Amino acid sequence: MSYAGKAARDADFRGPLDVTMAATFVVDSQDIVIGWSPAAQELLGYVPSEIVGRPVSTFLVSAAETGTGPPSACEPSSAEHPTGVPVLTMPQRDVQVAVHHDGHRLQLVTRHCQLSGTGSAQRVVVAADCGRLGDWESRLAMLDGLATQSPLGFAIYDTELRLVWCNAASEMELGLPSAEARGRPAGELYPGGRFVTPGYPETLDAVMRRVLDTGEPIIDLHFRGQQPSAPGREHLWSCSYYRLQDQNGQVLGVCEDAFDISDRHEAQRQLNLLVEAGRRVGTTLDVIATTDELAAVAVPEFADLVEVDLAPAVLSGEVPDIGGPAGSELIRASFRSASPEHTADAVDVVDMVDAAGSAGSPSREPHPVVYADGSPQHRSLASGGLVLDDDTLVVPLRAGGSSLGLVTFVRHSGSGIFDKPAVAVADELAARAAVSIDNARRYTRERAAALALQRQLLPQYLPPNSAVEVAHRYLPTDALSGVGGDWFDVIPLSGARVGLVVGDVVGHGLHAAATMGRLRTTVRALAPMDIPPDELLKRLDDLVGQSAEAGTAPLGAAPDDDVAAGATCLYAVYDPVSRRCTMARAGHLPPAVVELDGRVSFPDLPAGPPLGLGGLPFESLEIELTAGSLLALFTDGLVELRNRDIDKGMETLGKVLSENSGSLEDLCDRVITELLPDSTTTDDTALLLVRTRELDSRRVAVWNLPAEPVAAGRARELVAGRLTDWGLEELVFPTELIVSELVTNAIRYAEGPLHLRLIRDRTLVCEVADAGHTAPHLRHSADDDEGGRGLFIVAQLVLRWGTRYTREGKTIWAEQALPTD
Repeated sequence: MSYAGKAARDADFRGPLDVTMAATFVVDSQDIVIGWSPAAQELLGYVPSEIVGRPVSTFLVSAAETGTGPPSACEPSSAEHPTGVPVLTMPQRDVQVAVHHDGHRLQLVTRHCQLSGTGSAQRVVVAADCGRLGDWESRLAMLDGLATQSPLGFAIYDTELRLVWCNAASEMELGLPSAEARGRPAGELYPGGRFVTPGYPETLDAVMRRVLDTGEPIIDLHFRGQQPSAPGREHLWSCSYYRLQDQNGQVLGVCEDAFDISDRHEAQRQLNLLVEAGRRVGTTLDVIATTDELAAVAVPEFADLVEVDLAPAVLSGEVPDIGGPAGSELIRASFRSASPEHTADAVDVVDMVDAAGSAGSPSREPHPVVYADGSPQHRSLASGGLVLDDDTLVVPLRAGGSSLGLVTFVRHSGSGIFDKPAVAVADELAARAAVSIDNARRYTRERAAALALQRQLLPQYLPPNSAVEVAHRYLPTDALSGVGGDWFDVIPLSGARVGLVVGDVVGHGLHAAATMGRLRTTVRALAPMDIPPDELLKRLDDLVGQSAEAGTAPLGAAPDDDVAAGATCLYAVYDPVSRRCTMARAGHLPPAVVELDGRVSFPDLPAGPPLGLGGLPFESLEIELTAGSLLALFTDGLVELRNRDIDKGMETLGKVLSENSGSLEDLCDRVITELLPDSTTTDDTALLLVRTRELDSRRVAVWNLPAEPVAAGRARELVAGRLTDWGLEELVFPTELIVSELVTNAIRYAEGPLHLRLIRDRTLVCEVADAGHTAPHLRHSADDDEGGRGLFIVAQLVLRWGTRYTREGKTIWAEQALPTD
């Protein structure tokens, strides 16, 4: 037998005592069998010729004769049948013991029907095996349970899609007795409902019509609508439909079974919400962006309106007070509503001091809020715990033992209440968001500290000088990568010269900024010693190496050599008198040189190793620059991006610099705009633009003197004449004294020839150069010493003095302040 045929047989709900299928025999008034059905033959094994005309006792025997003992489970009581055969009586039926033709015994359930008339037939007896009765009763119990006890709703609609029958669960959902609901169309019973499963029609009529037309069942179709017996809240049902046919294949209608899965769907939706929150909340290290992400996840999936209020300290990166913020101290960080017409001012629980933001989107500017006494927010702040008040749920944002603020969830009427599972979800959502907000707060604090440190370490002000005109830009890296270690500087040197430096320390954060500060301070300390650029880089390299060997890294931090080994530096010295520029680099990019005609070149300057490697020499390059030439010093953050290599960036930089017109400030802006369109980069960026100047013969005087005693007198004459020409008569006497002492020392302790130079700059510079390499030293002379007081006198007359060494010897220089008008 096929599965379909077996299923059809098992689904036959005709009872075992149905006359069309049960064993039937007819007896007369003497209990003699006068009729025997084929079913009786099949059940008891007697053919009609063997049993017709014989008494019933032939196959029905007494319990005493059978010795079967107590009745079976289907025999609750005993009685005496009029035939004299002991029977077991049950409500509406009898149970008797029968003997099969082959001798085995079986229990039968019987029904007796008395006949009236003139014939000999007295009654009809219908019998069935007791076991079959149990199966049938189980089926009847199952049908009764589906009709009266099942939580699934069952309904039958005819071919016109009108309700024919429904079980008790459906009656409860409809809120109508089945008699009143019978005959109504399906769409009328659930008005406004719709199917939300993709790929299927939305209406009940369309779905059931498809099942009637095709005969194919539809399983687990989700229907969303309001329960007719309890309107006001949307429910979700899982519905299945299949066509009903009689034994002849005639279509009778369609059957619907539906189960309310609203709670299960809500639990799954809330779980999905937490998963989505884990994916979307905290993607950035920005406090406001994180609160916006929290509001965007919660609306409209969990609430109709969300407000996130934080303590002011959180927005600035500081740690909130342990006691938690007071109501008057909170700042509205984010607001989002699912209702386009809803505005922030419409919320009764809060009185905004400054209404900002638009409905349906997060507010863009944080603003203070004040809560009314007794409001859920006010009570939550006072208690430090969660507060549920009708459609408003307030959950504290706590992390690390500190209260960061509050998040308020609001559900309008029709959206459902905040039940216990929803409160648990809100608490978990707030807890996860609080961790992300606290992480963003910590990052804000560290970044602010690093930026403050770095900006303090960078030049706050570049004083004007006669050697060059400068403009600069510094762009810290974007918020994801943190603060780095780029720096630049312009250092005044003796002889109206200027030192130009730009450097880069790999890495980001406080450690990189501190390393940059040490390197910049070292360069500023070494540069006034008038050390050549290659020698300065060598000493800087030694210092970095020594710091790494000494293990100066903070406890728990990476060693300094991990950072310093990636530090690069470019140092250049420009002399406005000779227009010579001497430069050297330690692993840094070469500068760009722009001639007056717009030609751009990158000098072939030996690269040198990055600082901290040690053991490798640095080489310098000297070039002559025309007055008005442009020199650009920069870090790799300007020319290198993820989607652009260094060569392409330097080519673009050259094109922008070739348009060397207008002010340097405008040129700086054009460079940043062209190379960094969004003004953001994954690395710090430093740019220093320098336009050279020249000090000509009108401001510089140079003389050659013999290394003879008469040279001191000649020097005084020359100096006095030139100062008179410059209108600096007030400085003639002290300058004569200074020049006389310096020339005398050169004649006594050094070798000739001598070179005397006066430079009229922002100060008056007097220089005496000789071929010796022995530096004079300032000392205190004893009372009986005949000499040794010259330099002491000079030091009292000048602002500063010093010695610088060249390949030809040394130069002693002294600076005096120019007289004020």
